[in-house]
Amino acid sequence: MLAETSGDSAVIDVGGVGYLVHLSSKTLDAIGAIGGEVTLLTELQVREDAWTLFGFGSAVERDAFRALTSIQGVGGRLALAILSVLAPDELARAVAQEDKAMIGRANGVGPKLAARIANELQGKLGVVAIGGAALAPRGGAAADALSALANLGFKPAEASAAVNAAQDELGPDATLDALVRTALKKAAK
Repeated sequence: MLAETSGDSAVIDVGGVGYLVHLSSKTLDAIGAIGGEVTLLTELQVREDAWTLFGFGSAVERDAFRALTSIQGVGGRLALAILSVLAPDELARAVAQEDKAMIGRANGVGPKLAARIANELQGKLGVVAIGGAALAPRGGAAADALSALANLGFKPAEASAAVNAAQDELGPDATLDALVRTALKKAAK
């Protein structure tokens, strides 16, 4: 249950214990009213001086957070500041287009850090931004095929493009085996 909110966090009551969870402003706006039921994905960061809980409204947001915090100089709070300004698909688009100015819109992100983020996240966000539309596999067998290609060493962007092309060719009822075989042929071209 949502017990209270502040500018960048919320207190979630779980069985009578309140957990302070830091959230992006986008997630904070979407979680609903105080007293309502809340479901969040969380990430716990343990440091010498603190245990900090971060919350996310979706797995995509959590994955973007993890990618951001893997970069030297980007901690949890700065990653949330970036995700408060850019939704995960907007971040993926900015990284794909190397749009340092868009990444730099977040408080605390200077030009050098924005350039490092754009450089280090290339191919790591799993969504290809083309012409303003994010293309990702549509679920089911396509999601499994994407995972299979990723396990074979394909970059997320390459795997996503190949699986989408295979699914367009084979149709929505394609089996996993057929999708993987066709995606591998598409990726090899």
